Amino acid sequence: MRSMRRFAAVVAAGVIGVVPAVVWGGSAAHAAAGSAIHGRAVRVGTFSFANLGTPTGGAGAPQVGPPHQPMNKTLRHTAAATVPSVAGATVESGTGGATGFKGLDDYQQTNAGTKQYTNSQFDVTPPDQGLCVGQGEVLEAVNLALRVYTTSGSVVTPATALNQFFGVAPEYLVHSDGTVTFGPFLSDPKCYYDPGTQRWFLSALQFAIDPTTGAFGNSSLQYVAVSATSKPAGNWNIYQFSTTDDGTSGTPSDPGCPCFGDQPLLGADANGIYVTTNEYSIAGSAYNGAQLYALSKKLLEKGPSTVPLIHLQPGMDPSVTNTLGGVAFTIQPATSPDGGYETAANGTEYFQSALDFGAAPALGTRAGDIAVWNLTNTATLAMKSPAVALHVVTLASEEYTQPPNAAQARGTLVINTHLPLLMANDDRMQQVVYAKGDLWSGLNTAVTTRKGGTLAGIAWFATTPATSSATGAVSAKLAGQGYLAVNGDDVMYPSIGVTPAGKAVMAFTLAGADYHPSAAWAPLSLSSGAGPIYTAAAGTNADDDFSSVHAYGGNGAGRWGDYSAAVSDPNGTVWMGTEYISGVERTYYANWATYVAKVTP
Repeated sequence: MRSMRRFAAVVAAGVIGVVPAVVWGGSAAHAAAGSAIHGRAVRVGTFSFANLGTPTGGAGAPQVGPPHQPMNKTLRHTAAATVPSVAGATVESGTGGATGFKGLDDYQQTNAGTKQYTNSQFDVTPPDQGLCVGQGEVLEAVNLALRVYTTSGSVVTPATALNQFFGVAPEYLVHSDGTVTFGPFLSDPKCYYDPGTQRWFLSALQFAIDPTTGAFGNSSLQYVAVSATSKPAGNWNIYQFSTTDDGTSGTPSDPGCPCFGDQPLLGADANGIYVTTNEYSIAGSAYNGAQLYALSKKLLEKGPSTVPLIHLQPGMDPSVTNTLGGVAFTIQPATSPDGGYETAANGTEYFQSALDFGAAPALGTRAGDIAVWNLTNTATLAMKSPAVALHVVTLASEEYTQPPNAAQARGTLVINTHLPLLMANDDRMQQVVYAKGDLWSGLNTAVTTRKGGTLAGIAWFATTPATSSATGAVSAKLAGQGYLAVNGDDVMYPSIGVTPAGKAVMAFTLAGADYHPSAAWAPLSLSSGAGPIYTAAAGTNADDDFSSVHAYGGNGAGRWGDYSAAVSDPNGTVWMGTEYISGVERTYYANWATYVAKVTP
């Protein structure tokens, strides 16, 4: 999420959340989470692309500032006692058959918006992409804009500010009398096209902002928007629910709140739409772990004034903490490429999460487990009193740990005076896909290769989950796992797209002393693993933005993202959205760009 409204310097990734100390437990196999909190998501408005008007911003747009970046209260910690030693994959010449087009970039994001939203955007980094594809169109969302394209790359809509889409005040508005007001602060967009119902879903978080000072307020909420038709460039209904959790608006009174839900993640099954977050105090250091919100997909698509909401708190459940060995975080909900959802136990949604809670060499600990979750009885979400149950099981896996910052090839710098590194963030679980009975996911990890040194690499997992129709309990086994690394260079931020036939493709960033930050991909299979690596769009310059600059609170390493995106369409083509440096255009403060590529595995 973003910071830097009231401060003249960036509150960057150095402002982080610390996972509370835990006692590592035994090999408990299974736990069921506690009771649910019942609430409501409220329809707060509509949006129509037909009412946008003509963009008038552009090269002459003033640089409102200072700039700011999405600030994730990352679960950063000491690296584990050992680092996996893996074989480096080959980087092939060419795209490997991938084709695509340049997506949104920092310049377009900063100048997004029409009417009163013209020239109202702050400069933000990194983009953190949402990507969904269907009906011959592509919706890409970044921090903090979105745009619709045809699958051939033609522009369907203008670059639209997220504040404009969700119907809130502009980020930064200069009035005719010279006064300035600040609008709410949105971040972390995710999107999903549901192939079964042919509807589009878009989510984002919001912080309250003092309109006069730009300071953070004391409330937060979550948006879920759903298209009214099968086309994304039409009308949408917009819903919101509170994530403040301080006892107001029907929320629980959680420790340290008012709070916000960091990095909301989006998933779906046949019956529901699911958002998971990590709950942090807005003003303090409290951390309440993972939160899970469930809403009826059927009701959202009908567009009523309110929709029943189920709120679960696995991060605050002692039985879950004992099973996992720590406070649950970043529980990734699954999506499906073709509507092939689990039907056991009256409807089931699957999730996966990592279990590195703060490994310390002095304790001789390491991360070598993952968690598989299910939410059962989801068919009741459309009822007046939904009754769902959450279960989790731990699974022994390959080792993974906190990645180091990545290197990049030298380039022309504008705002930096020294070549910055790229932050690889941490080893939280990335995007999860459920296809042909398996869950696929990956995460950043530290690796060593035959050339020595510790690099940023990728660990991937495929698990086969099962749900008991009698009890709802979840079990799982590893179907495959492995690593992706490059000798002497770095790969990071994986997203795995899986076709209805179970064929997988991994999208990620390739960088290092030999590469400018590039949009890359690799085939992935249970039999042969990951690789070789292909470059869908080669970077043409170094990443050069304010997040690494000391004057803006940086420390010489630039933000490069929390996540990328990959999704298969029902026809078996995998679409990928990845950050890279295009060299086409930039603002003074940043030069990131995104590339949308497709490949048929």
